[in-house]
Amino acid sequence: MIRINARGPTRGWSAREPDRRPLCRALGLPLAWGAMAVLYKLVCPLARQDGLGARLATSAVFFTVGTGLMVHLSRTLLRELRQARRAAGAAQSVLLRPPPPRLDGLSIAAAQLSADRGAAIGGDLYEAVATEHGVRVVMGDVRGHGLSAIGTAAAVLGSFREAAHDEPGLDRVLRRLDRALARHLRERARAEHPASGQVPDTPVAEEFVTVLLLEIDRDGEVRALNCGHPWPYLLSGARVEPLTRADPLPPLGPFPLPPDLPVLECGQLPPGETLVLYTDGAEDARDARGRFFSLPTALSEALHAHSVTPQTILRRVFTALLRHTGGTPADDVALLVVRNDRDPHLWAARAGADGQATAV
Repeated sequence: MIRINARGPTRGWSAREPDRRPLCRALGLPLAWGAMAVLYKLVCPLARQDGLGARLATSAVFFTVGTGLMVHLSRTLLRELRQARRAAGAAQSVLLRPPPPRLDGLSIAAAQLSADRGAAIGGDLYEAVATEHGVRVVMGDVRGHGLSAIGTAAAVLGSFREAAHDEPGLDRVLRRLDRALARHLRERARAEHPASGQVPDTPVAEEFVTVLLLEIDRDGEVRALNCGHPWPYLLSGARVEPLTRADPLPPLGPFPLPPDLPVLECGQLPPGETLVLYTDGAEDARDARGRFFSLPTALSEALHAHSVTPQTILRRVFTALLRHTGGTPADDVALLVVRNDRDPHLWAARAGADGQATAV
């Protein structure tokens, strides 16, 4: 088998065979130091004397060896931690890649705040892509944390990135996501219980994903499908209000989708107006006295900034949230901000032309 590394192809190493050379190098020096200390105790005549000077010399030897071992192990652990963080950052750049700052005239910014100190990725997911059907956005939240949540988020995001371009309607995009999630959960159940030989009808009954799908076409029309996710906030002038108050569908996972999936018409997003998508960790965050974080208040205060851009909204909201929670939020938080920065004159001309066509 051929393994590709920095020095070219090398035969004899398999992807399933762990490379034990770094482990041997890491343990070699501590073992050598320990062997020297034991050899000193057994062979050196000074180590077998009972005088004060002999005892001080022996203590100094073992203190030096112990200190060297601690320093070496701490350096090894720090090196492994840096490598793990680099790997997590690379995984995040693939799973939650930053959206383009501008898509078809829409300015977009997104960020995630992890509840676990040092963690880079979790169960929150978001993506925005420009398609021939309009700009399509997904925001979701996988129940739980850890590697299983990351795998589920990757399965949903991978399906969305394909379906958003392939499917003409949001309803068909949502069904693709539902099938991808069900397939992922079956495969995970098979991997977790390989001896059973069978996969139950509901392999991971407690697993679910809340998903919000948005579509913004060239005329600013907003369409949505929501499976158990919080509705985004609409920022219009100085007003902050939910995009709609319609009841969402159940989350993906526990229940099958209904046969009919009517896409909700949510009106228009005129130039200058903004949508803020978020996960429930934003409004569930509490301070030391148990008071919930007010996301509408933070958004309203962000609108009073000198320059209101999607990036400044993100920065001000996250700053307010960290101040509210004392720097330790209890759950992951993801925000995605979409602002219509299209030419207002062209938009007004197009709207007028549509109105005349309707009147005729």
